[in-house]
Amino acid sequence: MKKFFLILLVYVLLSTTTSCSFNNQSTLNYDKNAEDKITIRVAWWGTQPRNEYTTKIIELYEQRNPNVNIESEFEDWDNYWNMLEPMAAANQLPDVIQMDIAFLAQYGEKGLLEDLTYYIENDIIDSSNIQQSVLNSGKISDELYGFTIGINALSVISNDELLEKAQVEIDDRNWTWEDMVQIAMKIKMKAGVYGSNGMNPPDIFFPYYLRTKGEQFYKEDGTGLAYTNDQLFVDYFKLQLRLIEEGAFPTPDIGMTVRGIEEDFIVKGTSAITWNYSNQLLAFDQITDSPLSLHLPPENDRQKALFLKPSMMLSIPKTSKVKVEAAKFIDFLVNNIEANKMMNGERGIPVSSKVVEAIKPELSKSELKIMEYVEETTKLTDDFYSPDPIGSAEVMEVLTDISDQILLKKITPEEGAKSFRKKAEEILKLNNKS
Repeated sequence: MKKFFLILLVYVLLSTTTSCSFNNQSTLNYDKNAEDKITIRVAWWGTQPRNEYTTKIIELYEQRNPNVNIESEFEDWDNYWNMLEPMAAANQLPDVIQMDIAFLAQYGEKGLLEDLTYYIENDIIDSSNIQQSVLNSGKISDELYGFTIGINALSVISNDELLEKAQVEIDDRNWTWEDMVQIAMKIKMKAGVYGSNGMNPPDIFFPYYLRTKGEQFYKEDGTGLAYTNDQLFVDYFKLQLRLIEEGAFPTPDIGMTVRGIEEDFIVKGTSAITWNYSNQLLAFDQITDSPLSLHLPPENDRQKALFLKPSMMLSIPKTSKVKVEAAKFIDFLVNNIEANKMMNGERGIPVSSKVVEAIKPELSKSELKIMEYVEETTKLTDDFYSPDPIGSAEVMEVLTDISDQILLKKITPEEGAKSFRKKAEEILKLNNKS
């Protein structure tokens, strides 16, 4: 009898242990058998060069992990988000999603994305060489919905030959908005080209302008606009109207004729300056013979206006059946030196300090310029741009539309300020009801 109860007890303990183990694996969606062929779907947006090197990285990963097959899904920026939307509605999102900070809340707070904290805490994604502020840039509340894989900083990119022709220099540690106006007009007068491509898109540069005035664009809880004085909106657009009237900025209708980076004003030599994120220097430099430089934007020291931005993130949907393998692939993109040598900072400056030191000697001149610029920026600030609230994409569409109307003189800046506030507040309140 004692022997019988002993056997029964062992059986119960084994059953309980097995059950707990199964439940844990089921909850975390562990890959059931590492020897079986595992397929993971990976999606990203980008240009053809990005697609080509990403394909090579995928091939390298498959060589090192023979049991893994990766299916690629990529589009340009606009088509990418149009592709993801119906996938999300059908619970068919790819296992690894290249994510932008503008859409992180939209997908994360609607319960579509996995919290990646577990994969970091269990060293599936190695974060030992990554600063905590970088990791936190993909958090909303306490949930890590996006793993940042590259860092960008806002910049002013110049054509140095045209600056020399116009006999102007940019003191980017000290220049003011009025200095920028004077430089743009002098370039137009002496070099016969636009002083700048304009401060487009407005959803990037109006929030930055607000920061130089000590204000923020969105409230912290995402329920409305943070700035309360519409005169800031008016001043921002009057500054641009002044430069358009002087011929130093192109009008929006001329700007709309630019299709892709090959037709950008700075590439064509019709503008001495373009406002953009730092990693865009590489794309411009590859298709122009003119020397280009990166500068800090105006009044960057005021109110600690400058910020860092995740160039992009990687997310895993809750619906993925291969989350651990998806996390392993993210780790590969973030930490593998050979993979990062293929990227060479095109997705932003790598977040791993170990990777940065390893790839530095192999960077081209323009790639090194980008890395040094972002490193300089990180000495000035460790503040990361916060994820945009739900509804931000709609808000930015409204801002762009109203910006065009103002700059084409269909409405006044004052009318635009009132219209934007009304529409933006309605969108944000509707999308962020508790």
